[in-house]
Amino acid sequence: QVQLVESGGGLVQPGGSLRLSCAASGSSFSTYVMAWYRQAPGKQRELVARITTGGSTNYADSVKGRFTISRDNAKSTVYLQMNSLKPEDTAVYYCNAARGLLLSTVGAGSWGQGTQVTVSS
Repeated sequence: QVQLVESGGGLVQPGGSLRLSCAASGSSFSTYVMAWYRQAPGKQRELVARITTGGSTNYADSVKGRFTISRDNAKSTVYLQMNSLKPEDTAVYYCNAARGLLLSTVGAGSWGQGTQVTVSS
């Protein structure tokens, strides 16, 4: 098992930036596929970005070109750099760790507690 703690959320103006961090504790962080999801009130949870053990990434179309996911295996931490934020980015952002790509795609594995991102209008 791995335990995840997100940080870095907050209130920002449209066009601003935030960097979210997800610190992992437990075994073998480098073997996990990591992902960021978000959920806005009244909406379904959606994948924002994913990074594999080999460093391959993919993004939701809505954030492509604005957000960047990265990982530092030495620090057991995954990041989400969010630039050019829009009001529609407002959501609770969750970190996920899964033991493989298939498990990651179905949202299996460990989840953090979430961090609130609010982009004012």
